[in-house]
Amino acid sequence: MTQAIAGKTSLYDCDLNLWLETAITQLKTGNLQDLDIENLIEELEGLAGRDRRELKNRLTTLIEHLLKRCYVKSEYDYAGWQTTIARTRIKIRDILRQSPSLKNYVNSPELFQQAFEDALFIVKSEVGYKSVKFPDSWEFNQDIESMLSVNFWE
Repeated sequence: MTQAIAGKTSLYDCDLNLWLETAITQLKTGNLQDLDIENLIEELEGLAGRDRRELKNRLTTLIEHLLKRCYVKSEYDYAGWQTTIARTRIKIRDILRQSPSLKNYVNSPELFQQAFEDALFIVKSEVGYKSVKFPDSWEFNQDIESMLSVNFWE
């Protein structure tokens, strides 16, 4: 007869919030010998990637609504698109204020191209825009300062 031996379950696996609180307390008190270094590293790496993913998502949303505002003739929708553009610009600025080192990342041509392609896919997928001639490449400045300040439709 075989007996299954249950693996030891860590606090990290059982209760992430309690694990975080415990790790914070251990760091504050200098209790480094009991610190769960492996999972702490994993969480920190996840945090670093989170802001990059968030920037790409926000940039994609920004480009999507800029494309609509610039190329779709629908005065009824302009205000909503412009509100989304303004809100998204604020969120991108907030991320860059908190993590200025991400400015190089958000200015990379590769990131812009990925975000543009995603935004173009989204707008071309919308049923109401099938007849709109969206450009195959971005026709304006791509630098983040322009993306956060220029009203390309004017």
